[in-house]
Amino acid sequence: MMTPPVKSGPRYNHMITSDKVRVIDEEGENLGVMYTREAIEQAAEVGLDLVEVSPNADPPVCKFLDVGKFRYEAQKKANLARKTQKTQEIKEIKMRPNIDDHDYDTKMRSVHKFIGEGDKVKITLRFRGRELSHQQIGMDLLRRVQEDVAEIAKIESYPRMEGRQMLMVISPK
Repeated sequence: MMTPPVKSGPRYNHMITSDKVRVIDEEGENLGVMYTREAIEQAAEVGLDLVEVSPNADPPVCKFLDVGKFRYEAQKKANLARKTQKTQEIKEIKMRPNIDDHDYDTKMRSVHKFIGEGDKVKITLRFRGRELSHQQIGMDLLRRVQEDVAEIAKIESYPRMEGRQMLMVISPK
């Protein structure tokens, strides 16, 4: 036995299950509480459907609307919301503990650009060979990064060691 497909979107006309509903006509006038059958008939006289706009209210609020047009507008609104939302990415900047000033400035320009775009930045400091025994140099470098971005960003996760690398995550204020 097959079950009918689940209807998505608002309930309308005979799908409305409650006995009484609060009705709003096509001009936005409140017609008050009436029986669902009566409201469906009134909507049909005007050539529209009775659409449930607020199902959780007591009694549910219904409006005289064209269902197809209502669904189309809702879908357009959802698409627009999806298009305008910004997802926050994590960008990674890799450095070495003995980085030169010019290279450091170049990396910091990238950090400023990423923070300006609203992204988080993960700064990875990779230690090789004997550098691992001089972790204080790495901490000093990450402290310098912290001071350079203090006015535009906040520290999300403070410097910590993970194997041979030291990590720090900063995010826009």
